[in-house]
Amino acid sequence: MSVLDVERPDFMAEEDIRMFEDSVTKFFEQHAPVERVDKWRKEKVVERAMWTEAAEAGLLGLSTPEEYGGMGGDYRHEVILMEQMGLQGVDGFGASLHNAIVMPYIVHYGTEEQKKRWLPRMASGELISAIAMTEPGAGSDLQGIKTTAKKSGNGYVINGSKTFITNGQMANLICVVAKTDPSKGAKGTSLLFVETDEVEGFERGRNLNKLGQPAQDTSELFFNEVKIPAENLLGTEEGQGFIQLMSQLPQERLNIAVQAIATIERALELTIAYVKDRGAFGKKIMDFQNTQFTLAECKTEATVARVFVNHCIAQHLQGKLDAATASMAKYWTTDLEGKIVDRCLQLFGGYGFMDEYPISRMYRDSRIQRIYGGTNEIMKILIARTL
Repeated sequence: MSVLDVERPDFMAEEDIRMFEDSVTKFFEQHAPVERVDKWRKEKVVERAMWTEAAEAGLLGLSTPEEYGGMGGDYRHEVILMEQMGLQGVDGFGASLHNAIVMPYIVHYGTEEQKKRWLPRMASGELISAIAMTEPGAGSDLQGIKTTAKKSGNGYVINGSKTFITNGQMANLICVVAKTDPSKGAKGTSLLFVETDEVEGFERGRNLNKLGQPAQDTSELFFNEVKIPAENLLGTEEGQGFIQLMSQLPQERLNIAVQAIATIERALELTIAYVKDRGAFGKKIMDFQNTQFTLAECKTEATVARVFVNHCIAQHLQGKLDAATASMAKYWTTDLEGKIVDRCLQLFGGYGFMDEYPISRMYRDSRIQRIYGGTNEIMKILIARTL
């Protein structure tokens, strides 16, 4: 049981799920010790070897059917992976995007040939994936994208630029959001896959310097007359991209909420341990009423968030999680993550400002949570539409 004293819901307490959680915990203890994670942060990328190790441990393609090389699990397995990365401070490893965002697009919308061509290689770590949505002039407004994919012979030619792309330096299978018919607006948007090792005209830009999450390779990508075969269009029809994106965004936003509550729990656990050990004015910091009240408030708010996230996971497993509820989870938990991590850092005093203390890194890393996956302001707009 975590620092929040919230019992696991029944669907997360099944024996096979608990056994899987133990194996994931041990995997990260062995393969992502502090020294290795520090190396990733310094080098601004998680080396390919980590992807291979995760694949060998069966951690890629967790919810992908076994017939396509996956582990045949469900969203609960993805939750365990995301939680353990957050609880153990496994910074920068983009497996959750690979597993729980890109692979589901292929599972849900890909042709049988596409599933057989890409999914087994993604599960083995041969292909590392990314999704290229954001552009220099189009962030949360996906209808504003300028990248085009024009028909040419028996295929498409892609032109455009993308930015802030997670896994951008390592990915060799990129799902590109592009306009196949710019005159149709959202209805002219399609998703197309680019195998970067097999095309000309594709360039990686900078591995971007960021406020936080330095271990995560976040990049600019450029598509200059990149030719791909027609069978790289996701599905069988053009113009389905916006519908495909909107259908999968609730899971992406729930992913972020799961990551947020894991960070909150880790922040509280580290902080409670610190204030019980650190002394000031002849007593432990935990003995001051201000500390007790601050942590009491944090634990209460975090408990509410954990119960809500568990509810959303249950809804999603039943196919009932709607876009508005997913937006509530994303915006509420990430706002709370920023608030609680900030208050926890304050209790560390000057040490909280030092890089060698995890709370300092968590403070910076948490900030992006309110921006990616759709800004929290956009989440409120989506919720407001249901009023």
